[in-house]
Amino acid sequence: MINAFQSLSPVMQALLATIFTWGITALGAAIVFFFKKVNKTLMDALLGFAAGVMIAASFFSLISPAIEMANNLGMTSWLIVAIGFLAGGLLLFVGDKIYELIQKKYGKNKNTNHSIKRCLMLISSITLHNIPEGLAIGVAFGSLAYNLNGTTLAAAMTLALGIGLQNFPEGSAVSLPLRREGFSRKKAFFYGQLSGIVEPISAVIGAILVLKIQTLLPFLLAFAAGAMIYVVIEELIPESQANQKKDLMAFFTLFGFTLMMILDVALG
Repeated sequence: MINAFQSLSPVMQALLATIFTWGITALGAAIVFFFKKVNKTLMDALLGFAAGVMIAASFFSLISPAIEMANNLGMTSWLIVAIGFLAGGLLLFVGDKIYELIQKKYGKNKNTNHSIKRCLMLISSITLHNIPEGLAIGVAFGSLAYNLNGTTLAAAMTLALGIGLQNFPEGSAVSLPLRREGFSRKKAFFYGQLSGIVEPISAVIGAILVLKIQTLLPFLLAFAAGAMIYVVIEELIPESQANQKKDLMAFFTLFGFTLMMILDVALG
């Protein structure tokens, strides 16, 4: 199976990898069929672990290869990577502000059905964060065509695994509240998995851009890293650290980082 996967084009690999992450989102949303409430400590541990994986992936699988390729292309590596990294974070920042404006708009409209408003806010927020995550996976697989240090199939697959892990609580974070608000289990599940559908789309776009326009690769790698670090700082770590066992959650973050580093460095 691994050999068959290796023989596929980077675009197809990215598509399959993000179908997997979308599937994990759907799996998280499917909890609504079995539980009314999920253990918060388990969810926070998954978020902390995913944060560590994404921090390590941002450097070893994205920033480090971006610097190497920028140097190979005769670019000013520190400038290109810095601009790309900040641009990725800025995209998420602007997205958050747009989300806040939408939230205020619906909050002022008292005639808006509460369940519809809640549905829109939950799905739009999580979907927004899934776009750069899909892009990061697409860029990681697309960059395999250039044989850079750190851009290995194992690293790209581990990155997809890390993003998939943090998609599990995201899926349940949509479906469970919607179920509590009166949505049927099927509708709550549908909206929960729907938030992950943008990942395969953005992954294919990212992989195609990398393959077609080689000079964009250093910027796109750094861009994806910046977007991922923003998600980690803004969402994953604060959420996991809100747990009463925050020291244990920090350990899960360290473990996630260590595991990703080992897979990138030792196996790469």
